[in-house]
Amino acid sequence: MSQSLGREDVMTKVREHLSAELEVDQAEISEATRFKDDLDADSLDLYELVMELEDSYGIKVSEEEASRIETVGDAVDFVAGRLRD
Repeated sequence: MSQSLGREDVMTKVREHLSAELEVDQAEISEATRFKDDLDADSLDLYELVMELEDSYGIKVSEEEASRIETVGDAVDFVAGRLRD
């Protein structure tokens, strides 16, 4: 995967995935959107998002790291940080 992907590219990918999986309008998904409280995402939804990010970007996310991701912005920051490493 190209290391030149920026934060906006990651945000777009996360927004598209969540919109499709949770049947939510992409316009309703911002960086401050909380997975559980705002999107009613359960642990399986979050697991599927982590798997999608791992596959799309060639990164690994531990259970501990995943448990700290509470908002869309957290997920985007995590992936963008891994792509810079």
